[in-house]
Amino acid sequence: MDIDLYTFAVIVGLACVTVVARSFFMISKSSWSLPHWAERGLQYAPIAALAAVVVPEVVMTQGHLISTLQDARIYAALVGAVAYFWRHNVLITILAGMAVYLPLHLGLGW
Repeated sequence: MDIDLYTFAVIVGLACVTVVARSFFMISKSSWSLPHWAERGLQYAPIAALAAVVVPEVVMTQGHLISTLQDARIYAALVGAVAYFWRHNVLITILAGMAVYLPLHLGLGW
C-alpha cells in the first residue's frame, strides 16, 4: 500500500484533534455544567435533527419539490404521523407507514 507522508500526517493530526476534543470535558479537574438555556435547547435537538433529515425526503425528489399528489411518501408520512399520535409507539408508526407506502409504491408505481 502506497501512502505518502502528508496523508499519514493528516490522519494522525485529525485523530489527535478528535481525541482532545472528545476528552476535553473529562480532562478538566473542576466540575462544570451547561447553562440552563443550553440544557433547554438540547431537549429539542433530536426532533430538530430528525425533521431536518425526514422532511426533505418526504417533500422533495431529486432536489425539487414534488409537484404531484401521486407520491406514496406523502400518504405514508401522514399515516405514520397519525399512527404515532394514536399509539405513541415508534414501531407501530413504522409499520403503519410502510403498510401504506409499499402497496402504493410497488403496486401502483407511485
